[in-house]
Amino acid sequence: MVSANSRPSQPHGYATAATGIPMNSTPPFHPENPVPRPPSKVAWSTGLCGCCSDCDTCCLTCCCPCVTFGRISEIVDRGSSSCCLNGIRYTLLSFVALSCFYSCCYRSKMRQQYLLQESPCCDCCVHFFCQSCALCQEYRELKNRGFDMTIRWHGNMQRQNRGIAIPPVVQGGMTR
Repeated sequence: MVSANSRPSQPHGYATAATGIPMNSTPPFHPENPVPRPPSKVAWSTGLCGCCSDCDTCCLTCCCPCVTFGRISEIVDRGSSSCCLNGIRYTLLSFVALSCFYSCCYRSKMRQQYLLQESPCCDCCVHFFCQSCALCQEYRELKNRGFDMTIRWHGNMQRQNRGIAIPPVVQGGMTR
C-alpha cells in the first residue's frame, strides 16, 4: 500500500502533475546528447521581380505559363509527373481562376526540397498576386541549381550521370 505522501522518483528529475504529464517538458542539457537544430532556410537565388535578368523565361511565361509551370512541376516531382499533363491541368484550372492554388502547392514543395525561405510573403499570396513573377522566379531558381529546363527530368539525370547506366546493387547470391 502506498501512502498519499510518498511519490515515486521521477526519471531525470522531472516533476509530474497528477495526470502523469511532465510539468517541465524540456530535458536537461547533456553534452553527449545535444539538441538537433532544424536546418536554416536559404534565400532564393533571384528576387521575385528579377524577371529582366532572364528575358527568355519572362517571355515564355507571359506567352505560355502552362509550359513554364509544366517544366517546373516535372523537376520538382523528380520525374514522377508529366510536364505535359501538369501543363494541361494548369491551363484547365486557369479557365476557372484556380491555377494559382495549383502552382502555389508546387512552390511550397520546391521550398521544402531546397530549404528556401518563404518570401516575400506566403506562397498562396505570391501566386495569387504575382503569378507570372512567381513562375519566373521558380524557373530561374531551378536553372541556377543546374537544371536544363528544356530537357526535362530524365534528360537532366542522364546528363548528370553522363549517360552511364549503373547496374543495380544485388544483395548476395542465391543460396539453398
